[in-house]
Amino acid sequence: MALINFGGTEEKVITREEFPLSKAQEVLRKETVVVLGYGVQGPGQSLNMRDNGIRVIVGQRRDTPSWDRALKDGWVPGLTLFPLEEAAAKGTVIEYLLSDAGQKAFWPTLKPLLTEGKTLFFSHGFAITYGDLTGVIPPKNIDVVMVAPKGSGLSVRRNFLEGSGINSSFAIFQNYTGKAEEKTVALGVAMGSGYLFETTFKKEVFSDLTGERGVLMGAIAGIMEAQYDELRKRGHSPSEAFNETVEEFTQSLIKLAAEKGMDWLYANTSTTAQRGALDWKGKFRDAVAPLFSDLYERVADGTEARIVLEKNSQPDYREKLNAELAEMGNSEMWRAGAKVRELRPENWKKKA
Repeated sequence: MALINFGGTEEKVITREEFPLSKAQEVLRKETVVVLGYGVQGPGQSLNMRDNGIRVIVGQRRDTPSWDRALKDGWVPGLTLFPLEEAAAKGTVIEYLLSDAGQKAFWPTLKPLLTEGKTLFFSHGFAITYGDLTGVIPPKNIDVVMVAPKGSGLSVRRNFLEGSGINSSFAIFQNYTGKAEEKTVALGVAMGSGYLFETTFKKEVFSDLTGERGVLMGAIAGIMEAQYDELRKRGHSPSEAFNETVEEFTQSLIKLAAEKGMDWLYANTSTTAQRGALDWKGKFRDAVAPLFSDLYERVADGTEARIVLEKNSQPDYREKLNAELAEMGNSEMWRAGAKVRELRPENWKKKA
């Protein structure tokens, strides 16, 4: 493990150079990893580990779209694919990848199966951090660990197949066996992490919930809608409004920031764009800073967690979610976006 300087602060980081896949395979050689849940993170993590030679079993409810997806991905009923409870009983490492509400609901069934020396694995600090809400209080005689990929489950798999991997945080909540950290890092490497950095369950969930509601999803969608709507009010066409709001950002500018940073993006745009961005950056920062302060407080005091558990536990949750997503998808901005994507050059090449 190495201490790496990030902007003046040293952090504990583990790379695949110092902890190669061969070492991870040896650490996990006698383990049976059971992945409970084949929804968001389950497919990418389980498939990557399977491809890396780790013994993996998938647990999923029968007669669900996720069960059908597991079948298509090559998991075999009665051999590597089982109902949740049956799968959990077979594992030495239990990857608990159900939704946060699902983890709360299934916990009374899972807890008795967590016998001494097993490893309970999470990819999110939610259930443990908000244990007073979820009821997820693990037995003291097991290891409780986390590897949290910093990206969607789709990215976990796609990046793995491309050979790049995805960065992940890791944390140890309980180290009953004394070997929890080595096993955790091995699991992170086996699932395709680019590098792993140390955190805690609480810090992971606080940063994750803030990020999802903020820059990563909530804020960016809200800002895009506000700019698109203003351009449309001022008489700009849907195509022009969408290109200036979303398409240029996703297809050009953000790639420059990803390559070498925001200063690199600024340095490689016009002087007019540079001046405007520098003059307005602070105004946007100051305008949204109070929102981020309020957001973090709501995450820290459990308000956001309670909302998640209440909404996601309702029997008609999926129908309500689909309606909200459809409302977004059917908005003029994202209908314009669908047409813009159709007109991308790579799609014309496919039609030729």
